[in-house]
Amino acid sequence: MKDLISRQLIRYLENRGIEHIFGLCGHTNIAVLAALENSSIKFINTRHEQIAAHAADGYARAKKQTSVVLTHLGPGLTNAATGVATAALDSIPMVVIAGDIPSHYYGKHPHQEINLHADASQYEIYRPFVKRAWRADRPDLFPEIIEKAFQLAESGRPGPVLVSVPMDIFSKEIDTALFERLNHHTKTIQKPSIDDETAETIIQRLVHATNPLIYVGGGILIADAAEELREFVDHLSIPVVHSAMGKGAVPDDHPFLLGMTGFWGAQFTNDTCRQADYIFALGTRFAEADCSSWESEYTFNFPPTKLIHIDIDPNEIGRNYPVEIGAVVDLKQALHVLNRVAKEILPEGRQNNPFKQKIAVYKENFRKQNQVHIKDSSFPMRPERILHEVREVLPRDAYITTDVGWNKNGVGQQFPVYEPGTIFTPGGLATMGFGSSAALGAKIAQPDKVIVSLVGDGGFGQNPSVLATAAEESVAVIWIVMNNNSYGTIAGLEKAHFDTTYGTVFQKDGKSYSPDFASIAKAYGVDGVKIQSAEEFKPALKQAIESNKPFVIDVQMLNVPTPTTGHWNIMDIYSPDEKRSHVSV
Repeated sequence: MKDLISRQLIRYLENRGIEHIFGLCGHTNIAVLAALENSSIKFINTRHEQIAAHAADGYARAKKQTSVVLTHLGPGLTNAATGVATAALDSIPMVVIAGDIPSHYYGKHPHQEINLHADASQYEIYRPFVKRAWRADRPDLFPEIIEKAFQLAESGRPGPVLVSVPMDIFSKEIDTALFERLNHHTKTIQKPSIDDETAETIIQRLVHATNPLIYVGGGILIADAAEELREFVDHLSIPVVHSAMGKGAVPDDHPFLLGMTGFWGAQFTNDTCRQADYIFALGTRFAEADCSSWESEYTFNFPPTKLIHIDIDPNEIGRNYPVEIGAVVDLKQALHVLNRVAKEILPEGRQNNPFKQKIAVYKENFRKQNQVHIKDSSFPMRPERILHEVREVLPRDAYITTDVGWNKNGVGQQFPVYEPGTIFTPGGLATMGFGSSAALGAKIAQPDKVIVSLVGDGGFGQNPSVLATAAEESVAVIWIVMNNNSYGTIAGLEKAHFDTTYGTVFQKDGKSYSPDFASIAKAYGVDGVKIQSAEEFKPALKQAIESNKPFVIDVQMLNVPTPTTGHWNIMDIYSPDEKRSHVSV
């Protein structure tokens, strides 16, 4: 039997369990859209391809499933590129299906083709950041390509792949047997574990260490290994620190959780890292901000500290620091073995009450030091008060998406996360505009959870048309616009080092300026509130949650820098031999 590839593609995705596709139309992909009309798969129509890619990213993180993006060639593909690259650097599985020029027009430069250096090469735009970029030039090979795309996206270190499809291929008939044979291929690849001998060596090194420490990256959450990690920590009573992407892998109220490392990490956390004799790193790439630009006087000091590092990606082991023991493994599988071996070596576990008390004292002191800002009733509001009241109002299992600035760095430093995998932040690319769209995908994936996007006015202004999709689909995200009328973090840096804020603040006729985001929301058909005093914020957030509708809260915020104790080498580039960081503007 023969059928159109476009219809067989949708049937394949249905059989694979895909429930939503994010994207935007174009003349190259309408055959797929037409095939979707009567499908069980819901097409989430966005007003910009970057929104589609970020929403698909948030969806994949929240649902723990590979997401699908459908886009057009040329400007559609390039618009989506930032969102796809963000997903790539954060190891998020995604399959991007893009329409391409008709195969019979190769070399003729048809409408919207990018071919300034080679004909029929638009798919190569994605080559630097996707795991693989395919172009499906023959209809009979398309089934095999789409199957390989999902397998590659999900295996090893997950990430996006691109399948670029000439539009005429979508409309070709194909023998359905070529798709049916894919049913015989496994949809789950078995992942590598760790051998008992290596596990025993790791456990012995940790239990005989004087000051062991566990350093957790986002790989724990990607591997869905938070439960196994907590069992490991509870049994051996080893303190835990985390990268920005590792936040939430161990709950912030766990007695052995210290907090985030690096430039925006607390002094106690960074000092503990430097004083460790062994660090057991799990699923992390030791990124610059988390490691204070790898300068040993601030966060990590390898050597003399010794490093044990396990990760699914061999390229990350030893990339930035020398490793005593390295293992390429799936973290969930490895921790299962490590837990068993640890209990064989130490059946009763190990207590570490002195350090537990030390952590408790540090957390209490930090809380007390922050009280002056949390209780500050001035307006514009202190960011510390905004974050504190958001945490007070939200249920423990609410999902948070962040952007960049206070809503990313401040959240990482001082906003408690209690359930693993409930905070989504753009780690690798630190993309402004991620949070507002990722929240859309997260809510579609988890419709029964409260989803809040903490986003700056700069980030929200990137793609406000996310509100159109939310209104059309009744996606009840709450956007909290932490509005300081500027690109606040960059403004503070420029002011500190160059004594100007040129190009970083929003002004009209020399006065501070901001759009009324609440009114913009209402124009899209979304509820919105513009906060006028600090006392109004908390009731407005409660109202937004109770409404169970899309909701924008525009709150003016003081532009004060996130406290820093680590280091970022850009400071030395801007102001050599001076100890400058950020300033308030």
